[in-house]
Amino acid sequence: MIDPGARIGHVHLKVADLERAIAFYQGVLGFELKQKLGAGAAFLAAGGYHHHIGLNTWESAGGDPPAQGATGLYHLAILYPSRAALADALRKLEAANIPLEGAADHGVSEALYLRDPDGNGVELYWDRPEELWPRDPSGNLKMVVLPLDLESLLSENLPS
Repeated sequence: MIDPGARIGHVHLKVADLERAIAFYQGVLGFELKQKLGAGAAFLAAGGYHHHIGLNTWESAGGDPPAQGATGLYHLAILYPSRAALADALRKLEAANIPLEGAADHGVSEALYLRDPDGNGVELYWDRPEELWPRDPSGNLKMVVLPLDLESLLSENLPS
């Protein structure tokens, strides 16, 4: 068994246009640009970490988005610390005219689904406290896929 302290540390994406990808991950989602390696790679993070997202054009400059029906990354998921922080992210997406592909209440979390400029799937979500997770009568986790009430989400505000 894997150590229970193990976690996913970062994602590194091949992109077609480095500056366009930085504009999305930094300019829209708000990650901090930590370092660029020439014109071919960049590393972005939240909260002072060295990097959560790596971007590069080493094998993909000018490339096409992933083809439908092909294997590969389904989406990267960005966990927000609160419902209010997720609402703030939704407001930023709306201000940048970035469409959602979906929005779901999974019982354990609420999630927004979209595509980055290179066609990579991105999930923005927050986890409900574990004591609120839906369970069956035996106590087993019972996640769901229900519509997410975006108006309710947008009513959340970050503390001042």
